Amino acid sequence: MDAESSPFVVVTPIFEDAEASARLFAELSSAFGALVYVVAVDDGSVRQPVAMEHMDAVGLQGTIIRLRRNVGHQRAIAVGVSYVAEHFPQATVVVMDSDGEDLPESIPDLLAQLAAADVDLVVAERRARVESMRFKAFYAVYKRVFKLLTGRRISFGNFMALKPNAVRRLAAMQELWTHVASCVLGSRLRVVTCALDRGPRYAGKSKMNFVGLALHGFRGVMVFAEDVLVRVGIASAVIGAFTILLGLATIALKLSGFATPGWFSVALGILLLVFLQTGTLALISLMLTGVSRSGAPTHTAYTIFVDAVEHTQGISQ
Repeated sequence: MDAESSPFVVVTPIFEDAEASARLFAELSSAFGALVYVVAVDDGSVRQPVAMEHMDAVGLQGTIIRLRRNVGHQRAIAVGVSYVAEHFPQATVVVMDSDGEDLPESIPDLLAQLAAADVDLVVAERRARVESMRFKAFYAVYKRVFKLLTGRRISFGNFMALKPNAVRRLAAMQELWTHVASCVLGSRLRVVTCALDRGPRYAGKSKMNFVGLALHGFRGVMVFAEDVLVRVGIASAVIGAFTILLGLATIALKLSGFATPGWFSVALGILLLVFLQTGTLALISLMLTGVSRSGAPTHTAYTIFVDAVEHTQGISQ
């Protein structure tokens, strides 16, 4: 695959951001012309819906999928990826945000690495960020907690390039509807990272607040719920075994006459409470893991969220 001349599809979610998306359309058209086809997912916008005129005005070929309601950033991407898997099964896909933070001029770097025969998917790892110190601190803590709970390293977001087989695989995974990056980690695809800078927003302010970011992070962990539960169960069992050893040591000190009055009962009582709590937590974790494994897999049909599909002039799907 020649990254410089091969056509590709851009999937981008948009929510109340018509001004920024119009600029993205113009930059994509200017940089790639007829090589790019855009699938814009309007995530239930009411005040600033995406206008087809913005694509037509710059000569960009594409489709706007208008959703019945706001489903969230990750589900909007899932709708777009599922649409492409159905209508463009052999297409190379680039997933990117529409606000300017994912730079169109970085797309050739992703596609160049995607051209390798042993690569299915290329993700953008941020080299320079323009966010606040609060966000950077939260993200640093989140990455370490994510690694501790799931055993996996996460250092990328939604900006990525995918080969057709990767698009079809992600579209078939229910985890895509929860968290795109975690879905990629669990897909077992051959993934490489590409260090890229993050750009400033084209217009307006981010609609994601701190609570939304925290919820997004928790959803990423939820994709690996089984792994988390097993790790919690193992940790609880280890702590329980440690409390038993400390309890035996406490009894030995009491029998040897080294324990001060009242110390033995307090220490043993505390250790007993710790043991009961960790034992209960370990049991619950194992039970939830069994429930999770026995549950039948479900997959969301993207069409139930779609209100209308519009195409640029001369395009019909």
